[in-house]
Amino acid sequence: MSNHSGCIGKLINVIPSQNQLGENALWHAEHRAIYWIDIMAGNIHKYRVDDQSHQQYHLPYRIGSFAFLANQDTYQVIVAFEQGFALYHFETHAITWLSQPEITQLGNRFNDGRTDRIGHFWAGTMVETRHTPEQQGSLYRVDNQGQLHKTFSNIKISNGLCWSPDGSIMYHADSERHCIYQYNYCQQSNTLTNKKVFANTEQHVFPDGSTVDTQGYIWNAQWGDHSVVRYNPDGEIVEKLIIPAVQPSSVAIGGPNLDWLIVTTSRIALSPQQLQDYPLSGNVFIYQLHNITGIVDTPCGLIHT
Repeated sequence: MSNHSGCIGKLINVIPSQNQLGENALWHAEHRAIYWIDIMAGNIHKYRVDDQSHQQYHLPYRIGSFAFLANQDTYQVIVAFEQGFALYHFETHAITWLSQPEITQLGNRFNDGRTDRIGHFWAGTMVETRHTPEQQGSLYRVDNQGQLHKTFSNIKISNGLCWSPDGSIMYHADSERHCIYQYNYCQQSNTLTNKKVFANTEQHVFPDGSTVDTQGYIWNAQWGDHSVVRYNPDGEIVEKLIIPAVQPSSVAIGGPNLDWLIVTTSRIALSPQQLQDYPLSGNVFIYQLHNITGIVDTPCGLIHT
């Protein structure tokens, strides 16, 4: 592990979950809990740090991402299910569909999603099974009135959504293009401008989930490379953490002091040899950070009656 400034400390916990496709790590400060999902199983996981209790909520469809709602019943979340956006209630299991913009596009499903700093929920689609050469994914934003906005298309695998601390820069990855892009984001007009390449990865490395720390540095899970990297705002790698799993899939910075690096991983499509060599694949890893803290995600501000 290369550790130039020594900001990444030791591995302090491994949460055994053996996810097929763990994703969407989130820290919930009031619940004092780490949440994440298993996309393929359609499960949301909750791990409370105080008593190490580990709950699973099984949803009726595969799930690409989710976020908590502001000022509402703590048991309700906004979800990008494989086929679209909905509100989901953990206790009643009620689903309130908001939008299914690609329901007719065979082979696409929703993937990574996150709230911006003003509480709009964004999620993008990916081409999971290609049916036509021109098939593509798109990125969508759900505003606080529940209205859907398509922001752009021509995506292969939408991933890595995160925002600078002040919300004025959006980062978005297209995993299959091995690229993280950067946009200026106007929070008044909700427009994206000045698209540019923030970072490229090598051909065997797929940029997956991301988060931003209080210093404005971007942390990215690098699928296929056993690693999480920290980029400075100029797109240069300043830290690289090697983890004991081939497919890191998402990162969050959370914990009671907002100084834990939380990494989800996947077991999907690993060979028997890889599973033997990396038996912890699919679990959630927690590392102690030094002199770095995270930003609690803004809850989704959707006003829904």
